[in-house]
Amino acid sequence: MYVADSRASTPDTPATAAASAEGAARPRAGRRRAAVAPTVLALGAVSLITDVSSEMVTAVLPLYLVTGLGLSPLGFGLLDGIYNGFSALVRLVGGHLADRGGGRHKWVAGFGYGLSAACKPLLLVAQTLTPIGLILAADRTGKGLRTAPRDALISLSSTPETRGRAFGVHRAMDTAGALVGPLVAFLILRETVDGYDAVFTVSFCVAVVGVLVLVLFVPGGSRTKTDEAVRAAGAVRATGATGAVGATGTVGAAGAPGAPGTIGATPENGTGPIAPGKAAAPRPTLRAALALLHRRDLRRITLCALLLGLATVSDSFVYLLLQRRLGVPDRWFALLPLGTAAAFLLLAVPLGRLADRIGRWRVFLAGHGALLLAYGLLLSSWHGTALPYAVLLLHGGFYAATDGVLMAAASDSVPEELRSSGLALVQTGQALARFACSLSFGAAWTAWGDRTALTASAVTLALCALFALRLRPASSKGLA
Repeated sequence: MYVADSRASTPDTPATAAASAEGAARPRAGRRRAAVAPTVLALGAVSLITDVSSEMVTAVLPLYLVTGLGLSPLGFGLLDGIYNGFSALVRLVGGHLADRGGGRHKWVAGFGYGLSAACKPLLLVAQTLTPIGLILAADRTGKGLRTAPRDALISLSSTPETRGRAFGVHRAMDTAGALVGPLVAFLILRETVDGYDAVFTVSFCVAVVGVLVLVLFVPGGSRTKTDEAVRAAGAVRATGATGAVGATGTVGAAGAPGAPGTIGATPENGTGPIAPGKAAAPRPTLRAALALLHRRDLRRITLCALLLGLATVSDSFVYLLLQRRLGVPDRWFALLPLGTAAAFLLLAVPLGRLADRIGRWRVFLAGHGALLLAYGLLLSSWHGTALPYAVLLLHGGFYAATDGVLMAAASDSVPEELRSSGLALVQTGQALARFACSLSFGAAWTAWGDRTALTASAVTLALCALFALRLRPASSKGLA
């Protein structure tokens, strides 16, 4: 991934032999670096296909539950909270299993994808609140198991300088599926008599294809070739003028070749030789994962994600609010998520690259500012034809500026050996907060009406954003 070292050396020095050995692993000067790793693209394809499946269900589920089954806003809020927050209960488990196995990131993620796929046909037979809740809980368990290992693979496949772009590319591919899914659901509802059953059946078939793509095309190890090249190049650059690389590929102290498989001590670090790999690396245990919260930056990131999640109204409620404001017919309801998905797709990569340049925390907070503007438009008296476009554009921009950017920011504060567990900590706090928001928003809507509920959410979001602005991480790369 890195351009070859330009320092001159004579043909007889060990550095010359090492430079020749590194030539195959490092691109030549002048050759353009790959924008993202192949692992990121493969995972993006899996997410694209899976999101076609899941968003088909998500697009019709609010209308199916509220109109078809006659649930109250409070009942729907309970199910929506389960759908969006239940995965928080198992994300740490998924991250822990992936970290402990060394090479289990793919397989833990694969089990999660498979479990979610198996839940789709069960919606065909569930007609009451309890079984639907259990099915949605199982589906979100699958999502909870797969999310942290998948994001860890993306992080481990990228350099710190390009993580924002890598997550942006993945989220853009993921959102392409979110764009196609509601459209497929709309066409199925339009062309079939028993539309909901057909949507659930097709969703299951598409989800199976996503699992097969993961098994066949995503590398099985937790560390990709790209990540190995990044670490090797980083070790060479770190020794720079004080250490030379020997012909055996080892690093010695103060310019002398080290013993095979060891890294020599330097006066600066005050350490002796260590074993290959990472001798001082923490063991991937649940206690070690929770101990990551002792890191100031990760603790602040997790706290901010939790607080802001408490005021993030779920997508389904946003679409129901738009339908009520504009009187959207039921048959067109499934198209509303397309606006959010289209904006997310167009903005994910540009905002990811912007976050790499100007700071991830700034972009993250700006995304919540866009969400606050969307709330303001929904509360305003404006009823123009441009209202849904403006709200959905801001809604999609919010996700583009926060979803992948948050994971890129958290990756900078988590050691490689606990990458899945560390990302799961942040995701767990955010998911639990959004679960609470869905419950409270549904209850407030039932008790006082939709406008009062949304006003309370907007005020809470503004206060939490101000607090997050003061609490922002300061020392991690790219956050300030």
